[in-house]
Order: sequence, then structure tokens, then C-alpha cells
Amino acid sequence: MRLGLVSYLFENRNTAFNMSQIGKAMERMKGKADLLCFGEAFLQGFDSLCWDYEADREIAVELSSKEISQLRRWTLQYGMSLITGYIEKAEDKLYSSCIVISDGEIVHNYRRISKGWKEYSKTDSHYCEGTETGPFELYGKSITIALCGDLWDYPERFTTQHLLIWPVYVDFSVEEWENNELDEYAAQADFAAGNVLMVNSLSSDPVSHGGSFHFRDGQTAAKIPFDHEGILIVDI
Repeated sequence: MRLGLVSYLFENRNTAFNMSQIGKAMERMKGKADLLCFGEAFLQGFDSLCWDYEADREIAVELSSKEISQLRRWTLQYGMSLITGYIEKAEDKLYSSCIVISDGEIVHNYRRISKGWKEYSKTDSHYCEGTETGPFELYGKSITIALCGDLWDYPERFTTQHLLIWPVYVDFSVEEWENNELDEYAAQADFAAGNVLMVNSLSSDPVSHGGSFHFRDGQTAAKIPFDHEGILIVDI
């Protein structure tokens, strides 16, 4: 299985632009990858919410939304599977979720279990975390997803001998990444799995320097440059 970890720019509250970024990556990688992975909340932008439920419910999307339907069509059009983070609306609840789509079908929908995605001092019961963790099967491989703070708060719930995919949104400076944080993230990933793929998005407000990384046994085996729209290819 050939995976592409897509570190592309998103714009907060600009779902149309972010959708176009996903489509651009899928078109670019047609015939070159089996699965593309984007960062946490990429579809709407990680800082797209204002913690007013009546406003935020308009930003979030349901599994039956036109945006998810378009992503499903693209997996058929481009002949590849897709993982992306998004803000999900389910009835009157909002989640930071991650969807897996293959051959036009929703294979898996994971909801972040750690609460660091939200300003929890400002939010009410509409803003929720998931409760379930565990693997799904794709291309004959067992894959587990954790979102950002999940591996810091509950690493034991993601322990696997197989592949772990870790979409994040982190806005450290490049100096912080290179001097300390990258090593810490690689070491933290090793508490759960020996084979971890981490993907972070680019943004301009606030500034995130992006990056995609392959961690093996607590070490960085491969990465792409910061401040660069790129796709890290990993064969599993």
C-alpha cells in the first residue's frame, strides 16, 4: 500500500478552498498513491469554530453532506482512498472527527476522544468527544487512527502492532520543531506503535509550518520540509 501524507495549506472557515486543496492533491497523485491522508480538521480549518453553537453548527458537516458526498465521488474518480479530518455534526452534537473513504464508501469515521480540540471553558454539551478507538481494515492492512492530543492523553488506547495514522494540527515554530518537539512527538508515538505516520497542515492565521513524518520505533525515518506544500510518500 502506498500512502501520501498531504501537508497542504488550509484556510479557516473556507471549506470550498479546502475542498479544492483535497481535489488538487488527489488529481496530482492519481495513479501514484493508494491512500491520501490530510491533517486534523482540514476540511474546515482547525480554527474555524467560535464556540457559539448556533454559528458553529453551520460550519460543521454531516456524513450526508454535499461535501462528504463529493469526497466519496472523488475516491471513485481518482481511484484512491482518502483520510481527512473535519468538524462533524451529528444531530445536535459537534465532534473533531476523521473520515476514511474508499471506493465511494465511508469505511470508518473516528471521533477524537481527547478534549484539546476545543476551548472547553467556553463550550457546552453540544461539543463532544468520541468514546471508541480501534482499527479498521483497508487494502488488507490493519490501521488505527488517533487525532492529535489523543496520543498524549490516552496512548494506551491506541496500542497496536500495525500501522497508526496520526493527523494533527500543531503550530510550533520551526525552531521548536527542530530543537525538541519533533523528537518528543516521535518518542510519544512509540508508546502506542512502532510504525506511525503523522501529518500536519499548513495555515497562515495562526501560522502553522506543516510537515509530514514517518516515525519508526521512536525515530524519524522520513519527513518533508516545513513551510512547503508537499506530500510524503510511504510504502507499507
